[in-house]
Amino acid sequence: MSNEVGSPAPLRIALVEDDVAFQEAFRTALAAAPDLAMAGVASTLAEARALLSEAPADVLVVDLGLPDGSGIEIIGEAHARWPDCAIMVATTFADERHVIASIEAGASGYLLKDSPLPTIAEDIRVLHAGGSPISPRIARQVLMRFRPDERAAAEEAEAKAKSGIPSLSEREKEALQLITRGFSFEEIAELMGVSRNTVLTFVRRIYAKLEVRSKTEAVFEARAYGLL
Repeated sequence: MSNEVGSPAPLRIALVEDDVAFQEAFRTALAAAPDLAMAGVASTLAEARALLSEAPADVLVVDLGLPDGSGIEIIGEAHARWPDCAIMVATTFADERHVIASIEAGASGYLLKDSPLPTIAEDIRVLHAGGSPISPRIARQVLMRFRPDERAAAEEAEAKAKSGIPSLSEREKEALQLITRGFSFEEIAELMGVSRNTVLTFVRRIYAKLEVRSKTEAVFEARAYGLL
């Protein structure tokens, strides 16, 4: 039975994959989705390049481990030759090098083959709509890459501690704790039972010992030295 008048044409999906079993499972998944249609299948880099010389697909799904090279090459070439095509990786490679290289080459999605294949049709729809389907393990890896390097911060703090911890008096430590909690100098004076001028004296000594010039710097350095 033909499509109703005005219904959109199915999305054209191209696959670069050398595993025959995966190819068949992929075809089966798309066959159950009337809005998706296979536009071509390639098993090698050479076949994929021939595919790129044909009419552009809407979505390209690429494996990275091909018999004659890396699928990352095809991602880059497809990104240049089919600029409107959304590209997604489907692979067993979960290391950071392959993930980042694929994204830099032009991939917008990255699925591991341990992901349930029956969801591939919905993943393709999400990708084409502007989303970025990514396996949870890969998403965490990408997020960790852009998180501040906590280990480096810890190493810096350890190095500072070894270089000699500044010696603060008990009253200076008390004043520093209150500064950290956001109290004003007037409030600190009241809490410590001293005058504002005495608090300012404590603060000047703290700044001098920590070699800083502001409350923010004082708190940062004190934490780095393990004083807070």
